[in-house]
Amino acid sequence: MTDPGTFTHFLRPEAAGLPTPHVEIDEQGLMRNLGHMQARAEAAGLALRPHIKTHKCLAIARRQLDLGAVGVTASKPAEALVFVEAGVPSLTLAYPVVRPESITELVRAATLRGTELRLIVAHQAGVEAIGNAAAAQGVRLPVFLKVDVGLGRVGVKPQDEAAIRLAAEVDRRPHLTFLGLLSHAGHSYGSKSLAELASIAEAEAAALCELAGRLRQAGIEVPEISVGATPTCLGAPIPRGVTEIRPGNYAFLDRTALRLDICAPDDLALAVIATVVAHNDKHFIVDAGSKSLSSDLGAHGSGGSGFGLAVSMDGTGRAWEVERLSEEHGFVRFSDTAPDIGSRVRIFPNHSCAVMAQFDSVNLRQADGRTVVLRVDARGRQT
Repeated sequence: MTDPGTFTHFLRPEAAGLPTPHVEIDEQGLMRNLGHMQARAEAAGLALRPHIKTHKCLAIARRQLDLGAVGVTASKPAEALVFVEAGVPSLTLAYPVVRPESITELVRAATLRGTELRLIVAHQAGVEAIGNAAAAQGVRLPVFLKVDVGLGRVGVKPQDEAAIRLAAEVDRRPHLTFLGLLSHAGHSYGSKSLAELASIAEAEAAALCELAGRLRQAGIEVPEISVGATPTCLGAPIPRGVTEIRPGNYAFLDRTALRLDICAPDDLALAVIATVVAHNDKHFIVDAGSKSLSSDLGAHGSGGSGFGLAVSMDGTGRAWEVERLSEEHGFVRFSDTAPDIGSRVRIFPNHSCAVMAQFDSVNLRQADGRTVVLRVDARGRQT
């Protein structure tokens, strides 16, 4: 278990009077995390296009753009639409499109707002769907080829000749522009060391650059190579050949990031505040269960034991593991003295992205102790 004494900035009192459970975001930690990733991108000469599925929040996206991000990345069309309608300058929809009607409204909004809309294809059905959607509205859409670099989820294998054929199909379509290669090394969340993280990052870049070389030999230009996963972007040197990074979780970080050793405890910018509502002989019970913390062990199923680290808010910094969850209750094992009923704990979850998706609003704790409510604007946009 992480030494609770290292959570120094979270020993401060919470804002009084807020009902639990609620999400508390530390503004200083958030801005430090955002600035650090922006600085990493700029030092490497890369564009930063953060994935907003982590926070789904316009106010936080604006901070990322103000710091220098070139645009944002989103998952589902309805989620992306929230950000396009808010005026983001550029957005990548990093999710496979299989029906043209699924992006009709998004394409229309991007055209009206002047937002650069970038999409991905991983199969012929995607080329047909995006091509038909673009033709129906008389626009030309830039498209990445999605490459599977090891996660085994969506994408063409980099060594497969089908990758060349699919890129060529995009390149010849009158309403599509081939933009380059895009990948997500999500398997990096299962890394056991920083050396393994570096190896995954290098292998990802090598596979993409090799495929880019083969595409260029075939007469297809490859303007961009976009990668995105917080572990590789934060915990490993950014390899040569990449033009853009798309991390998301870096904004808040979480217990999974601690396990990966890519951050320190004081870098965690998100916690769930919960109240102790009962005791038994082994556990104290808090009012945050799977509907608040989620039952996620970490991104892509990664993680160790438990469902979060609960830290006392009485100034002692005592820490316990959230051992199991029901929907509205968390079971926190203790070995000596349980905190008083009615007292509160900060719970650092395994996966901050999954927690944000549970709440309509969150509380931003500022340096002066005041709290500002932020809407989770794209919550529930699952289509």
